[in-house]
Amino acid sequence: MRVAIAGAGAVGRSIAGELLENGHEILLIDKAPTAISVERVPLAEWLLADACEITSLDEAALQRCNVVIAATGDDKVNLVVSLLAKTEYGVPRVVARVNNPKNEWLFNESWGVDVAVSTPRLMSALVEEAVSVGDLVRLLRFSHGDANLVELTLPPEAALAGTRVGDVAWPEDTSLVTIIRGTRVLTPNKEDALEAGDELLFVAAQSREEQLEDLLSVRREDA
Repeated sequence: MRVAIAGAGAVGRSIAGELLENGHEILLIDKAPTAISVERVPLAEWLLADACEITSLDEAALQRCNVVIAATGDDKVNLVVSLLAKTEYGVPRVVARVNNPKNEWLFNESWGVDVAVSTPRLMSALVEEAVSVGDLVRLLRFSHGDANLVELTLPPEAALAGTRVGDVAWPEDTSLVTIIRGTRVLTPNKEDALEAGDELLFVAAQSREEQLEDLLSVRREDA
């Protein structure tokens, strides 16, 4: 997979190194000569250019990329790169870094963003996830379909503890994608029984989050 990363700072280089280890083809783009540190990521391609300029993106052959990551420290730049990647070059997947949480509402399909990653929001979500049992924690927002990646740790008093996945009447527009049980990562099937302490990861429509939390969090009293 060919991936272009706009922004060759610490974040961009870190992403590049990880993706290279996984066998992907990486192009790092930055307009600052001081950011071009080929020796730090020697297996990547490097381009000294302004990623907000069409001529630069033509030179980068962005139309050949499967993914573009807008990873600069400037939200305005990341939005422009995302929009150009999607509308001018038809890049299938655009991931954008959100530096200021106040700007997060802009990072949506209208600006060509498929996935917006807000580091401050993610850090706060991970803190919440570490200390919250029975509360739904939003980890990541997907622009398409107004869906989020959410997590909930099933409390001991949950009504569904001991219930098989296939027997649960899940809300519409939600999908249980992973069960983390201790050190194990399980791909759920309908025969798996939920256990107290399970970390459940869902992709869910935002409008269904409250319903999902109600379903999982509280042991219902017998009628």
